[in-house]
Formats: sequence, structure tokens, C-alpha cells
Amino acid sequence: MRIIPAIDIINGKCVRLTKGNYNTKKIYNENPLEVAKHFESVGVKHIHLVDLDGAKSNRIINYNILEQIATETNLSIDFGGGLKSDEDLYIAFSSGAKQVTGGSIAVKSPNVFDNWIRKYGQNKIILGADCKDEKIATNGWQEQSNLALIPFIKNYQKKGIQYVICTDISKDGMLEGPSLDLYRNIISKCNDNPIKLIASGGVSNINELHILKNIGCEGVIIGKALYENKITLKELEKFI
Repeated sequence: MRIIPAIDIINGKCVRLTKGNYNTKKIYNENPLEVAKHFESVGVKHIHLVDLDGAKSNRIINYNILEQIATETNLSIDFGGGLKSDEDLYIAFSSGAKQVTGGSIAVKSPNVFDNWIRKYGQNKIILGADCKDEKIATNGWQEQSNLALIPFIKNYQKKGIQYVICTDISKDGMLEGPSLDLYRNIISKCNDNPIKLIASGGVSNINELHILKNIGCEGVIIGKALYENKITLKELEKFI
């Protein structure tokens, strides 16, 4: 199972939110590149870089930070937040992203997202299936749709999607444990094609990583647990 630390960016700084609420912003480091290098030093190979300014603005904003991390580390970067147009996607890949995550775009402009899957392929495009009460949320989690989670994922599986990041918003930043039953349900019901499910939200200790691995998650995104030292870099290095 891949370990994927999250680096969330607002105003060029590394921050964390709770349940996606921008009013809960906490700055952890003024230099995202420094954070990325810390993760790389213990054997991390992948990061999840989120442009929270972009998510709010509906266009890519912090591509300069993406480019800096891509240039000065060997990390494989999944980039998300505010990707709404072909131009946004071009900027993200040109700036060094290895994969991109589309959430709101997959809900609001499915034809555009379908075209991305066809153009770039299933290894480069990740479906962001972030939910609350198993309903898909959009626009940096500020809006909730009527789309049910499982049918939403299955629909995009038919279109070639393999990688899916699922965040249970109610768990995000709470350090109360991930939604294990939710992930078991997704893996059992979306098994027509093999799904590469990336768990996100709520991870609070190293033991939960072993559970997520046993469930069958392909990867896990870890945020606040690392920044609050609930999982130390030494523990992470040992797990990797």
C-alpha cells in the first residue's frame, strides 16, 4: 500500500483544514518544499498536493509550488484543487504533476472529465469521490450533491477510471480514525473492474495503516496525523 502524505496549500503555505472548512485553517509550515523534502527523506515516494486556493477559485493557482517540488525532489505528485479546464490540466502536467485528481469537474462537467480520461489515460487521472453521508461533495467540499457515492464510482469505472480517492468529509482532520466500513463497502461493490482505492481522512495512528492495507486499499493519504505527530516520520519510515 502506497503512503501518500498530503500537502495542502493556501497562500503558498502548508496548511490543514478540519472537515474542509476554510475557517479552521492552521498553518504548519511556510515552505511546502521543505515539508516535501522531509517526507522524501524517510522513503516517501508519493505526495498528494492540494491547491486549496484553486479549489475556491475554480482554476489552478499554486502551480509554481507544484513545479518547485517536482523540480527539487524525486517525488511523484498527485495534484488536485481547482482543475476545471483543459488549460488547467495542461498547466498541472507541464508543472510536473504525475497524476491529477478531478472531483467537482467529474460531477459538474462530466464530458470534460471523460475527455481527460480518454486523452491522458487511466494511470494519470484520479477520480476524487469525496463524500458526506455517502453523497458526493463538490467545490472544495462547500457543496453537497445528490449523487450517491457507489453509483458515481461505478459509472466512472465503466469509462476507464481505476484510481479513486475517497475522503469521508466527516472524518477529515478529526484524528478519530478512517471510515473502514465505507472503504470495505466500496471495494466489495466496485469489483467489476479492479479498483485502486486511496483512502483519505481520519487516519490517526500507525495501526490504522495496517488495517487499511488488509482491507485492500491501494494507497492512503495522511495529513493531520503527520503534522500533529500522531504518526512520526520514524514510524512512517519503518512502515514503508
